[in-house]
Amino acid sequence: MGLRPLRRGPAGAQRPPRARPHPARLHLRRLGNDIVACYLVDTPEGITLIDAGLPGHWHDLQRELKALGKTADDVRGIVLTHGDSDHIGFAERLRREHGVPVYVHAADAARARTGEKPKTPFGPLRVGPTLGFLGYSISKNGLRPRYVSEVTEVGDGDVLDLPGSPVIVGMPGHSPGSVAVHVPAADAVFVGDALTTRHVLTGRTGPQPAPFTDDPDEALASLDRIAGLEASWVLPGHGAPWQTSPAQVAAAIRNA
Repeated sequence: MGLRPLRRGPAGAQRPPRARPHPARLHLRRLGNDIVACYLVDTPEGITLIDAGLPGHWHDLQRELKALGKTADDVRGIVLTHGDSDHIGFAERLRREHGVPVYVHAADAARARTGEKPKTPFGPLRVGPTLGFLGYSISKNGLRPRYVSEVTEVGDGDVLDLPGSPVIVGMPGHSPGSVAVHVPAADAVFVGDALTTRHVLTGRTGPQPAPFTDDPDEALASLDRIAGLEASWVLPGHGAPWQTSPAQVAAAIRNA
């Protein structure tokens, strides 16, 4: 599998190197970095994207597709973990130019289409990491989000007819329609902003609640939803991939 684990960072953190083939010919790649990331799951049936990062990650996508010997026409769908602007990135471009469907939980459909969302307190921050987050977002055209004009709505428990058969796990809290995406074939659960392993405003690393969360108490309660999933990788939208079980990550956040 392409999250080639292997350079360790703090307790459990992994930095994925270049992808290598899985026995089932599945490749898993991360686009972006620990500040903002999205993921590509490549199977013999085609490619599923989990989130679409920032608009400028389009170029990262093109590089990864070329490295795999694929094109945007091999992408079968984009599954959004929620509708925030740093996760919808290039989704509308891929939908409009290549007809790729974009899936999002029904409760976040309006957010993905319009950007409308409640204001949340910033919480703790440090100048360096915050400026780093803003600078990276600007470099990837994050101040000019392209909202998704057409989405396919999904719900908790849905198994999507996409490569890897992603399973939708409702994780309300960060947003009403926040989800985790479980892909058993990749041995991974993609958690978006249901949690983070690097706080974009403080730079603190390790499993923890994500900032800009609509309902922090609900987000904490939602960790129960992933605790029973079988996976060796927990992959957030911000922070390093974490090689451990979802149950261990959930426990670490509760005990922090």
